[in-house]
Amino acid sequence: MSTRREDERSLKNAMKAAMGTSHTVLHAPIPWDSMCREDHCGSGEAGTDETGMDEVGSGNAGACPECSLQAGLSEKASLIGRVGYMLLEAGSGAWRVRDEMNRVAEAMNVSVSADVGLLTINYTCFEEGHSVTYCLSMKAAGINTYRLMLMSRFVKHFRERVGTRTIREFHQMLDKIEVAKPFYKAWNQGVAAGIACFAFTFLLGGGFVEMLCALIGAGVGNFVRVKLIQHKFALVMNVAIGVAAACFSYVGAVRLLELFGLASAHHEAGYVCSMLFIIPGFLLITGGIDYAKQDFRSGAERIMSGVLIILVATLTGAASSIILNFRPSEMVTPDMDTNTRLVLRLIMSFIGVYGFSLMYNSPRKMAATAGLIGMVSNTLRLEMMSRWGVVYFLAAFTGAFVAGILASLVKIKTGYPRLSLTVPSIVIMVPGMYMYRAMYYFGMSNFTTGNEWLVRAILIVMSLPTGLVLSRMVMEYKFRHCT
Repeated sequence: MSTRREDERSLKNAMKAAMGTSHTVLHAPIPWDSMCREDHCGSGEAGTDETGMDEVGSGNAGACPECSLQAGLSEKASLIGRVGYMLLEAGSGAWRVRDEMNRVAEAMNVSVSADVGLLTINYTCFEEGHSVTYCLSMKAAGINTYRLMLMSRFVKHFRERVGTRTIREFHQMLDKIEVAKPFYKAWNQGVAAGIACFAFTFLLGGGFVEMLCALIGAGVGNFVRVKLIQHKFALVMNVAIGVAAACFSYVGAVRLLELFGLASAHHEAGYVCSMLFIIPGFLLITGGIDYAKQDFRSGAERIMSGVLIILVATLTGAASSIILNFRPSEMVTPDMDTNTRLVLRLIMSFIGVYGFSLMYNSPRKMAATAGLIGMVSNTLRLEMMSRWGVVYFLAAFTGAFVAGILASLVKIKTGYPRLSLTVPSIVIMVPGMYMYRAMYYFGMSNFTTGNEWLVRAILIVMSLPTGLVLSRMVMEYKFRHCT
């Protein structure tokens, strides 16, 4: 009896140590090291830099008698599952997670069958008549484009390393990728959201006053939201409080400018732009791509999670507008000639996509690359509607298709993950304004107008992943075939 109690006490203390000093264990970490046996996995340190990549001249490039190919099935399965887990944790869609898991498994002469959701991976590995099954789950979904880039490089070079590295050394590489700190602090994330919504406001027809107030509102709102995420607040809570902070900050900025005679009542219409940083572009786009590959479980979970965020955000925004007596009316678009508007659209599209990309933890060079892609694709979309009268959802489809083609070409040159480029470049096309107006008019019992805005939003949201899917079918062999 005493031995059993001691074992339970030791397990409890180990879990507390892993999770920190809190007495409540929210989500126990996965013990990757315990899945490696010393006799098969080696015990030396891998020669890697801070990103988990090989150091030049590390002295570990020779053949290894205890390499990963000689490891047991359970050890190989732990590495395969961790690769998928870290990709899923960084925001990758189910099809890409499964594809990368297959590449790692194939390099170790293992077959893998995986069922991937938004927060879970259930997979079975097979080797020479034996099989092992693992179920992995995350505590929350996230987005980290830098980790996606590092994981893409890890998988790309895995086959050439598999004969010279042990399973434990591969886990050590992944450890370094996993603990890599985000590039940007909460205030940086706030500034990124502010400049994104600053540009977003112009593209939606706002003037300088609305743009300035949206910058302040979105900056405060996303700063608050990131702080809440860092303190492990639930999704609904951090979305609602972040949007409310953005709306109230926008109103405060307008009221302050009114005291100096720099703003008036018609500038109130732009408050919706201050909450557009919350748009769940990654979830909606990756969900649509999963649906296109008939991965309905993951697609449904991602889209429903995106719908949940939209509902919470729009309801919070509508409640804030009622409390503050604001209305989502049309903004007064500044008068300018066609060429000037074209130039400003190019500039603001770049700034908006650059800001959104920074929010996803992209390195600045990657963010600038995404900004250039968005500058071309989003400006093309806007010009198609304003100059040539193309219907809005067809213009959105074309913009997404062009963004996908450009991202595929850039990937060949730079190696940046396609998803890290395409989603920031088309998230600025997601009709957040339409979604909010639909919910607002529903709340005011004006169902006819609400339905009109909702249908517009749905058509655009369906067109964006469709354009991306078509571009990937054109540019990627594995995507256009059932592999």
